Amino acid sequence: MLQNWLKPLPASFLKTIESLPAGSFGKNTLLHTSEYLPDLKKVRVVLIGVGDKEANEVRTQLYHTMYAFPAGSIADLGNLRKADAALMIPVIYELLSGKVIPIILSSRDDLARAQFLAYQEAKALVNLAAVDERFRCGIPGDVYTSVLMPRHSLLFHFGLIGYQIHQVLPQSVQFLIQNNFDMVRLGRSRAAIEETEPVLRDADLLAFHLAALKQSESPGVAGASPSGFTTEEACQLCRYAGMSDKLSSFGIYGYQRDLDRDAQTAQVAAQMVWYFLEGVFARKGDYPVTTSGLTEYIVELRKLNYQLTFWKSTRSGRWWMQVPVATKKKHERHRLVPCSFQDYQSACREELPERLLVALQRF
Repeated sequence: MLQNWLKPLPASFLKTIESLPAGSFGKNTLLHTSEYLPDLKKVRVVLIGVGDKEANEVRTQLYHTMYAFPAGSIADLGNLRKADAALMIPVIYELLSGKVIPIILSSRDDLARAQFLAYQEAKALVNLAAVDERFRCGIPGDVYTSVLMPRHSLLFHFGLIGYQIHQVLPQSVQFLIQNNFDMVRLGRSRAAIEETEPVLRDADLLAFHLAALKQSESPGVAGASPSGFTTEEACQLCRYAGMSDKLSSFGIYGYQRDLDRDAQTAQVAAQMVWYFLEGVFARKGDYPVTTSGLTEYIVELRKLNYQLTFWKSTRSGRWWMQVPVATKKKHERHRLVPCSFQDYQSACREELPERLLVALQRF
């Protein structure tokens, strides 16, 4: 079925892999060729390109990196036959149904919406996270307008990381606050990047717009900004996302090869993919996979005559807060809200964590 939507990697491109060292990514990844479509039964993650020249440039850089993952666990399925949502949605849905994590390399920012819509056959509500310098909503045709205004029936929660306040209308910020969505400004993200981890851990899918990086780091983006994340910070965010047992798809959007200098942005995107993969293969099987291995901590808020329950994973050291309200069956998988150790410490000081206040409003 997938071969109807995907075209194999070109023979000329595959020839360049022959000269790579034995331990390289390109030599150890299962590749979709004109003669062979990888069997995905044992594959955990696949690469899909949307826009041939951009996706192939990122591949070129990724294939030169070293392969540090289980043999036969990663496949490159080539590129969509057409850079169109009508093709992208069924491909991602098919992979999600087979419990395979797709990594989408797209030249178009607007196709992040197609990544979300691929979940529309799911029985459970999903959480969407985006890393971007601005809020792509409110203008007809913009990426998230039809997802958030009005809220799509599939969406439970939305998180925005790295936005720059001078790029976002005040009414847009107010909209995010009123809907109890997670927001982490660029300054806060960079000052304490670990505070972004709970937002990423709570997401089912992540759309990473390369516009969120500095122009000096990622020039191959339309309208690149002088301020934003560094490459190292972007890779850390991707590793956080990869480690989330909840996250099932990852997209990198907005790369424009014609604007790139010395394939610098392609190298950045390749590194982001590599560190996302490192996170995936370092997953600990925490919640929502299972609640076993979680240690319960009860905090008494005497001033409020209230009790909070926190859970800590013995596998990864990560924390969750239990929503102290009755949850509907369709919300059950969201009842433990990812949080940080700092949130637990705040509760111990009888300071109600902001993350919990927002979560309570959400339910």
